[in-house]
Amino acid sequence: MMGHKLRIVALPLFPYMDFRRIRSSDAGGLVTPRDSLDTRIIESFAETLNFTFQITEEPKHSFGDETNGSYTGLIGQLQREEADFCSIVAPTPGRLKVTDFARSYPADMLVITSLKPSVLPEYLAVVRPFKGELWLALLVGVVAWGMILWLLQRAWHWAVGGRVVQFITAFLYGWGALLANPPSNPSVDDSGRVLVGVWLVFCLVITTGFQSSLIAHLTVQGKSPTIDSFQDLAEKDNWRWGSEPWWYSGAILEYFSKHTDPVLKQVHKKMEVLVLKEALKKVLAGGFSFLTVKNYITVIITSSYTDANGQTPIYISKKGVNILACFGWGFRKGAPFHRRFVQLMSRLEDAGILQFWTEEVIRNRVKENREAGALKSHQFLENVKEESQQKVLGINHLQGAFYLLFAGSGIAFLALLGENLVYWRSSPQ
Repeated sequence: MMGHKLRIVALPLFPYMDFRRIRSSDAGGLVTPRDSLDTRIIESFAETLNFTFQITEEPKHSFGDETNGSYTGLIGQLQREEADFCSIVAPTPGRLKVTDFARSYPADMLVITSLKPSVLPEYLAVVRPFKGELWLALLVGVVAWGMILWLLQRAWHWAVGGRVVQFITAFLYGWGALLANPPSNPSVDDSGRVLVGVWLVFCLVITTGFQSSLIAHLTVQGKSPTIDSFQDLAEKDNWRWGSEPWWYSGAILEYFSKHTDPVLKQVHKKMEVLVLKEALKKVLAGGFSFLTVKNYITVIITSSYTDANGQTPIYISKKGVNILACFGWGFRKGAPFHRRFVQLMSRLEDAGILQFWTEEVIRNRVKENREAGALKSHQFLENVKEESQQKVLGINHLQGAFYLLFAGSGIAFLALLGENLVYWRSSPQ
């Protein structure tokens, strides 16, 4: 290319592109590139093809939105031929009509960033081994079993006479057996004994499962569920979420606004647009999630919100969503060097250089940020607990059992007062 100078327009999105302004107040002016994936690719291309370059900042940090066939942002500058090519942009059918495109690397996944799950209350540990429907099934089962036993004994009494078994006696026996402390056997016939035997086996299975599950819940503290998908986000009560204005625009905004899925429609409807610092502050306060791309937010959290032991109060969803097909570079229509750039990009990808560079620039930037002390991460870690420590059970872990004991004692005392009151009123004066 005989030393030809190419005009490049870009916006910062680490690890793909990063730069510093030559003049801090000069938005949209020339910038000095920092170590990033696109910077390394551009420099290697310049050396191979013998060209020079200058990089200018897109003043509004916009990828490009369409209005009556005209684009803003990066795509707009290419459409008006104010730049030769741009870095880190995603292709869409509309953009491909006014620009050429070169695929550079897979698109970064969209992730949901939230506060780490909180520890569940210890006073509920005694009921947590079983789900609510199982507790309800057990209550219904005790009542139903007592009713069946009572009916069998009533039928036996009607047929052959003998001792009458009261319903309260049958019910209390079923409840006592479930608590592993049954009273005397209330059955007076063979059918009743068979029913009692089956019930005792049932109680053995239930109590064994409860005891083992209770030990597990007391040993490892339970936590609230994580937010790993849009469905989890939409099902949260009184929960909010948002993203940055530069990201929630262009192809991303088009994806959410035009999607027919009701969950994505709800996410789009309640999406808040705010800057990164404010978003992460709300995440740390709880009740808020931040939507962005994985590599970008991972660098920020690892650099500034993680201590030396790797502990952080922020959780990044395990399930990422690939909204865009790929990232790459956009070129003005008819650029003569476009085909050659595509060939060189394919060679770098096939050789594994792009993946290697991506991991290296992320590792170097995290190290640089932590050494520079961009933020004192320990101030965000006051509520983070070591998860690897063994738990020694204390009164707080078993407080639910004591609450149950006190509640049962109170109910028994009220029952005693009621019995005495009824006896006092019914006794002759």
